[in-house]
Amino acid sequence: MHVLTFSVSFISQKKTTKNIKTPQIFIGAAMDLHRSSTIILLILSILSPATLSMRYELLSGHTKCISEEIHANAMSVGKYSIVNPHEDHPLPASHKITVKVTSPQGTAYHEADGVSTGQFSLTAVETGDYITCISAVDHKPETMLTIDFDWRTGVHSKDWPSVAKRSQVENMESEVKKLFDTVTSIHDEMFYLRDREEEMHELNISTNSKMAWLSFLSLGVCLSVAGLQFWHLKTFFEKKKLI
Repeated sequence: MHVLTFSVSFISQKKTTKNIKTPQIFIGAAMDLHRSSTIILLILSILSPATLSMRYELLSGHTKCISEEIHANAMSVGKYSIVNPHEDHPLPASHKITVKVTSPQGTAYHEADGVSTGQFSLTAVETGDYITCISAVDHKPETMLTIDFDWRTGVHSKDWPSVAKRSQVENMESEVKKLFDTVTSIHDEMFYLRDREEEMHELNISTNSKMAWLSFLSLGVCLSVAGLQFWHLKTFFEKKKLI
């Protein structure tokens, strides 16, 4: 089974009482710049196409899996199909696949057996890597299948042109709805990153505490060994009447 997955600044300061606060000002400005850069990168990552579209070959009897990180309460849709090697003829009977979509905990969201095309949709109940496994039906002699696979997550999972056509709304209203969903995604992403930051902060505190206890334990062991060595040498020299 294969898994496809996908400042240091130098501040010079003069020894005068007037410039004592200068490093603090530069540090604060650097922190604000770092936060602003993080938010800009986050917005750009949300606005970039969160889609996974590929075409790959799969040998009969083999399986390939694709994983996608999806946040809780996010919507995801996918489409898959076998490319017909001879467009003028029906798809051969050997060209069949089995598809299974599972959550990080192993819950099956979609299962299809012996199909040539299909689609799935899900709303994530937990954050993690969701896996789609596509298996080619075993066939003798072995046959090479070409698979088209498209996976969209979040705001990109919505077919906005179809929504606009069904509702017969103007393009501006459709764009406003799309931007609203994008802002909502950014908002959820920022809360998710804040939770991850808190988890990492707690992990750092726990690690530092454990390292402190380990340091004290190592110091105690070293002192104990040194004391035992001193006692042993003293006893040895007393027996030899050297001291």
